[in-house]
Amino acid sequence: MTPQSLLDPDVHVVAVRHHRHVAPLKRPFVTAARRTEAVHYVVAEVELAEGTVGQGSSAETVAVTGESAESIAACLAGPLRGALEGARGPLGDLGRRIGEAVPGSTSAKAALDVALHDAAARAARVPLVELLGGTRCGTLTNDMTISLEDPEVMAGHARDAVAAGEQILKIKLGRDIDEDRRRLAAVLEAAPGVSLRLDANQGWEAREAISIINGFERDGLPIELVEQPVPAADLEGLARVRAEVATPVMADEAVWNAQDARRIVEAGAADLLNIKLAKTGGLREALAVADVALEAGIACMVGSMMEPRISITAAAHLAFAHPAIALIDLDPPAWFTSGAPSGGYRQRGAELELVGGPGLGLAMLDPMQDADDAGGGR
Repeated sequence: MTPQSLLDPDVHVVAVRHHRHVAPLKRPFVTAARRTEAVHYVVAEVELAEGTVGQGSSAETVAVTGESAESIAACLAGPLRGALEGARGPLGDLGRRIGEAVPGSTSAKAALDVALHDAAARAARVPLVELLGGTRCGTLTNDMTISLEDPEVMAGHARDAVAAGEQILKIKLGRDIDEDRRRLAAVLEAAPGVSLRLDANQGWEAREAISIINGFERDGLPIELVEQPVPAADLEGLARVRAEVATPVMADEAVWNAQDARRIVEAGAADLLNIKLAKTGGLREALAVADVALEAGIACMVGSMMEPRISITAAAHLAFAHPAIALIDLDPPAWFTSGAPSGGYRQRGAELELVGGPGLGLAMLDPMQDADDAGGGR
């Protein structure tokens, strides 16, 4: 894939808006760091001169990006609106205006960038994936996260996931490896035949990670990959782990942009890169990360935080747009009590496919749907 394969229509933005929402989850989402029972998120809207409106969204991700719903909304209402409202020109140039408008704030930038691209694709009457140079043909196999709880509870969730057709389970690990082994044993007894993706969330030092992963390998556990086993800043340690284990190692918190991806590749620190729009701040930087991976001959996953359907649909379009992207981790909408807005993609068993339609292919989310009392409808 080359930058020339992306469509770059001229657009004229006449309005930038946002509204806040809160969506309860069907059950708590638990990791070693936090427990989430409802997701606070912000929807960005971009209106073009001919009246076309696009939407993007971002969820509160304080532990990862440092952004709350309040700060995302403030950024959209302030510097990001100032950078984009009234602007006209090629889509790529307007995307760069978003990226340069304010330091950091990658979740807020991603919401506005997706809204801009959704509007442009709707105006061009093409699916977003085509605007990004890809095709919506085929399917990708999704996974299902099993929340970090007592072994018997996790076993029950694993059993339910397999009954629903899931084939790959993502397991968040805690800080007690003996308890984690009991959790994994319970999950595998309840769901034989599944593949596991283990996420250590930077929880180990390199020597510890090597010992733990080698132990899993000796036990013959069906582990597809281990995600970010060591702190993000420790590329040397990540490279050591990769060199001394057989299980593929994926970088997540260590990769935010194409520059990070190049450092990881040069250090030989990962077999896979996890791309998240909330980290890259937009679709084109995400594609730039995938370009680095493609040149290096390694694969990418498109992942997500606990994010709403608009964000996940955008991530799905991204996943189908680039040949280096081979894996997805896009299960959050299955946790939400609300399925709004409709459209975008569908999942049969574990297989996810785009459903077509211009832009994201989603219905527009009404400002009062799951409105947050602190700011819904603005």
